[in-house]
Amino acid sequence: MTKKKRGLFITVEGGEGVGKSTNISYIASMFEREGIAYRLTREPGGTPLAEDIRALLLSPRDESVAENTELLLMFASRAQHIAEVIEPALSSGITVICDRFTDCSYAYQGGGRGIARQKIADLEQWVQGSLRPDYTLLFDAPVAVGMARADKRGELDRMEREQQAFFERVRGSYLAMAKDNDHRYRVLDASKPLAQVQVELSQVLREIIAAVTA
Repeated sequence: MTKKKRGLFITVEGGEGVGKSTNISYIASMFEREGIAYRLTREPGGTPLAEDIRALLLSPRDESVAENTELLLMFASRAQHIAEVIEPALSSGITVICDRFTDCSYAYQGGGRGIARQKIADLEQWVQGSLRPDYTLLFDAPVAVGMARADKRGELDRMEREQQAFFERVRGSYLAMAKDNDHRYRVLDASKPLAQVQVELSQVLREIIAAVTA
């Protein structure tokens, strides 16, 4: 009996206002045209319990949220997400497209909050084991550009209300990870007009589609 080929795990990362949601829809439409089975999901969230944790994490509140609390809630959500959605889909041969994954913890809680990288790495190993993305698409834009776009979307969540210096650290962390993990990272210039971004994205997706269908 032939063993079912494992699905590819694709994560989409980036700071605020870089157009992740719009481009994830574009990715999904391209996969549909190619007849590729896929599952869209997001972090924090992805299951009913994980979505409840998302609400706890992102809702503005008077109480200050401790940095370690934020990090542990992220990984609690992630553990449920992996067990209920990501791992079953990948094991069934379905490609998973996830809006943020553990790299966002390194960027936001590590780079942004200043939590030691080793703490995050320990949680990553405990919660994920050997699970890592096959491809990570990083939509990158200057922080001022992204924040201006985010402001136009309406009311900001708790994370979006951080100061520009926080998001500069987040962006720097993402770019450093992209440099250190160029085997899986593909960086797209999200400051360009959407049509130009999606021309570049199409080229990246052709590479990914070839890997899925190989």
